[in-house]
Amino acid sequence: MIEMPVLRWGKPYESLEKQEVVHFETGEVLANVHQANGGMLKMDKRHSQRARDVLRQFSIDQLIEMMAKAGELYLNGTLPLGNGTQSPADFCKMQSATTGLPEHMVAFNMKKNHFVLSNMRQILDALTRGLPLDILTRGYGKEARGVMLSYQAHSPALGMVLPSNSPGVHTLWLPVIPLQIGLVLKPGPQEPWTPYRMAEAFFAAGVPREAISIYPGGGEVGAAVIETCDRTMIFGGIPTVERYHGNPRVQVHGPGFSKILLGDDEVDNWEQHLDLMADSIYLNSGRGCINCSGIWASRHTAEIADALGKRLGPIGPLPMKDPKASLAPFTVKGQAEAISNDIDEACKQPGVTEVTAKYRNGPRLIAQERCDYMRPTVVHCTSPEPTIAKAEYMFPFSTVVECPQDKMLSTIGQTLVCSAITKDPKWSQQLLDANNIDRLNIGALKTIQLNWLQPHEGNIIDFLFRNRAFQNEAPPAH
Repeated sequence: MIEMPVLRWGKPYESLEKQEVVHFETGEVLANVHQANGGMLKMDKRHSQRARDVLRQFSIDQLIEMMAKAGELYLNGTLPLGNGTQSPADFCKMQSATTGLPEHMVAFNMKKNHFVLSNMRQILDALTRGLPLDILTRGYGKEARGVMLSYQAHSPALGMVLPSNSPGVHTLWLPVIPLQIGLVLKPGPQEPWTPYRMAEAFFAAGVPREAISIYPGGGEVGAAVIETCDRTMIFGGIPTVERYHGNPRVQVHGPGFSKILLGDDEVDNWEQHLDLMADSIYLNSGRGCINCSGIWASRHTAEIADALGKRLGPIGPLPMKDPKASLAPFTVKGQAEAISNDIDEACKQPGVTEVTAKYRNGPRLIAQERCDYMRPTVVHCTSPEPTIAKAEYMFPFSTVVECPQDKMLSTIGQTLVCSAITKDPKWSQQLLDANNIDRLNIGALKTIQLNWLQPHEGNIIDFLFRNRAFQNEAPPAH
């Protein structure tokens, strides 16, 4: 049996309290994950400055080289895992077995993490807007124009309260170590695998063990991370977003409500963009905040919804090892049933129609003994008024909403990714001015199509560092 201890600034700690991580289909216990508690984090906080100090013993350039080496180890190496070891194939099997993500999707997400680690220099150059990186180490220096700058770290370590839904979220914290900031990781209960494997890859590449802590545990541990770290990233639903809204110490990554908007000048060509729309909805099993949950157009919406329903409706579950598997199950009992019931209730409202029902081979909800599947669902709304028009769920789901173009930007609500398919310069400028859109794509671009040289959701440099005025009197000449 694999025993995964708490990692207290690099030192393994065996806890009396353990949590079994089980296979979502068979119930087989895959590992015992030792549990931390809030008091442990508060006690360990006194060592957080040491994490930054040991990282500043290396230049950022040296740490970037370590990241490239760590990326290769993470992708291809057999690395320690608690009291055992783990090969890349073992990693894919274990992560799939506990999160429900098909194995080929896990492997794809490994390649995404590897890409970020291998291209860290270009990513940091883009995120810092070309800032000389030694300024972050010393705290001050001159930029290219000769202007004196000062950057001060808000916190010696970044806390991360991680989810279990998609391994792709880990790309958000990979730049932290080369920025000479320590990591305090609270893994998701079904996905301890990536934090532990990534930490071991970092250590094998030369990163000091004292720079990283991993504290598995329940809600109390997540709350303690937020309390003890001056900067924390967390993931959650709308209540979590609302709870920490306006708190500068906490960066919340919640639902994306990502959308595709078809401009009046392009909507008559909607059939040309059907692949783009379908991929945006269902790739990665629709689990990401960048997956499309709403397609908005002023006309042809019934035809668009029907075509998507015909394309996505027949998709059903396949074994996790099948390279064609595209659906991930809900491993929390009752969650899928509640969502399915919500959709059924919403479809009783005037102007709301589920179009996938006539195309799918069986019911939307496929209940099994230890997990449940949801077939892809496309809902047509004749107006933006129904609540479901702006809904988002953790499976391939999208609404197709009929709305005049001149009403879209004031109606779509907060949107993480907006792919606006248009060549209209006037509307393009309005899209650029819309402050309810975080990531904007103008043209035929999938919502899931990322540019790693741009911030995913908030610039981590701006979150971790404060740019302040600084003057340094030159020493007298001798």
